[in-house]
Amino acid sequence: MHPFYATTAKAMEELLAEELKSLGALNVAPGRAGVAFEGSIETAYRVCLHSRIANRVLYPLKTFAAPTPEKLYAGVKSIRWSDHLGPEQTIAVDFASNQSQITHTHFGALKVKDAIVDQMRSIHGVRPSVRIDRPDIRVNVYLSKDQATVAIDLTGESLHLRGYREEGARAPLKENLAAAILMSAGWTGEKDRFPALMDPMCGSGTILIEAALMAAKVAPGLDRSHFGFLGWKNHEPRIWKRLLDEAQDQIIEDPKRLPKIVGYDRDFRAVRVALANVDRADLVGRIHVEKRDFSACEPIAEKGLILMNPPYGERIGEMEELKVLHKQMGDTFKKKFKGWEAGVFTGSPELAKCIGLKPARRIVLYNGAIECRLLKFELY
Repeated sequence: MHPFYATTAKAMEELLAEELKSLGALNVAPGRAGVAFEGSIETAYRVCLHSRIANRVLYPLKTFAAPTPEKLYAGVKSIRWSDHLGPEQTIAVDFASNQSQITHTHFGALKVKDAIVDQMRSIHGVRPSVRIDRPDIRVNVYLSKDQATVAIDLTGESLHLRGYREEGARAPLKENLAAAILMSAGWTGEKDRFPALMDPMCGSGTILIEAALMAAKVAPGLDRSHFGFLGWKNHEPRIWKRLLDEAQDQIIEDPKRLPKIVGYDRDFRAVRVALANVDRADLVGRIHVEKRDFSACEPIAEKGLILMNPPYGERIGEMEELKVLHKQMGDTFKKKFKGWEAGVFTGSPELAKCIGLKPARRIVLYNGAIECRLLKFELY
């Protein structure tokens, strides 16, 4: 049993905790912007491969008091780094500070790097070199109230980077935020629950793609070419290979077993980007995207989930136009989508009122630093 810590965006901790339990994690304990858990190395690999909510999976090595640069250096140097990397390998250091005397993150990262390479050089006569992009080992240090926690970053790049999105339309959602919106709206991908999903303002298609990946049981990390643990001395290639094979075997290939997933956008450029992303995600034939104005949207099944992230004035769109649009959304829901459920993700309480319907639930999620709400409507 090893301790681990999975990071995520604020307000997504409970969703991540439930997901970790479903992946076999033990002693799951939500914190701020992350969740502590325990398990084997296999458990950590499974989280890296299957988590739709996490950003990173960290393997903590040591926690110690570091009120000064000297204490930080000494604490990092007390870890036996030869257990984790070889002298010929490359490293990078991520350093964050909160309510501590060391406030300069670049300086903190430099002290950590010095401690590691000085120790390795004293033992081996040579030292690891620094590589910012895809190093063999990424070291994560979090300094909070002068207590430093040093960890190996098992993910490398953030897990929200699934590999299917090279370019975004305007104001794209992060992939794990899109997954959190879907889960909060009740989407599991099971056809019995929702035979259809529609996003009538789909932008670059992130909600559609995450919905389809969930429905087809495609592990979100399956197409990633790099993970942080691949260069780690304690990496277990046979376990990782078995998990990849298992993930491949669980994919639902038959389109008849999947719900209908349809997206529209009035911007042709957004539609073009969405189609390219669908292609890169290997979901052609499972997602339909076309250029269509919201006013021309019609139900694609007797019941389903209509889910949308309309512009809410922070980045795109003029407020008066958006008020008209949000009123139109409410009217369309009432007139056309009886028997469906709807979810609107918005960062504007003022625009939310313009929809003119009472939400059954309001769920707080963050889009970057913007506090947003997922408004859930049951359209009887």
